[in-house]
Amino acid sequence: MAHIDYFFSTMSPFTYLAGTRLEEIAARHGATLSYKPLDILALFTRTGGTAPKDRHDNRKAYRMQELKRQSVKAGLAMNFAPMFFPVNTAPSSYAIIAAQKAGGGDVSALVHGFTRAVWAEERNIAEDEVIRDVMTRAGFDPAIADHGMMMAADTYMANLEEAVSRGVFGAPFYICDDDERFWGQDRLDDLDLHLAGKL
Repeated sequence: MAHIDYFFSTMSPFTYLAGTRLEEIAARHGATLSYKPLDILALFTRTGGTAPKDRHDNRKAYRMQELKRQSVKAGLAMNFAPMFFPVNTAPSSYAIIAAQKAGGGDVSALVHGFTRAVWAEERNIAEDEVIRDVMTRAGFDPAIADHGMMMAADTYMANLEEAVSRGVFGAPFYICDDDERFWGQDRLDDLDLHLAGKL
């Protein structure tokens, strides 16, 4: 059975634009998933990237065009200048880590719920009220996040170290168990073909 490690950030617009396509692809091929939220700004620093606000104007302009095109292709509503961006992603990431370990809900819905909150709903995913609401909507007991805080914090840091050691430099980033790597939601078709043995 194939396995995919999914490295992502809860404030990444491209993670939001991935929607639930990864889960659909995994289900089609009988692949399992591990969700690995990480600190994307720390990842950029560690791997030679630049935070969006510090990029050259040419890059900022292209990024905006790409966000608009990709949102149309994905059929997802998007606010291109969200009120709460950048945002502290640690609380929402801890919630995902704790929820994945505890089980009982839909991790995919949880991840998408947090990214949608940033990019379509003008909500602050660093706030307890928002975190609890998104967890509840995804079928999780929101108290899970409170109980698993220390473990989740350690895992969040470990995810960053693992990402750097395995060649990750952006989000979303998908690594198969044969070490084939795919960066960006616009490479999900390639991941699909790879799992089908066609690429």
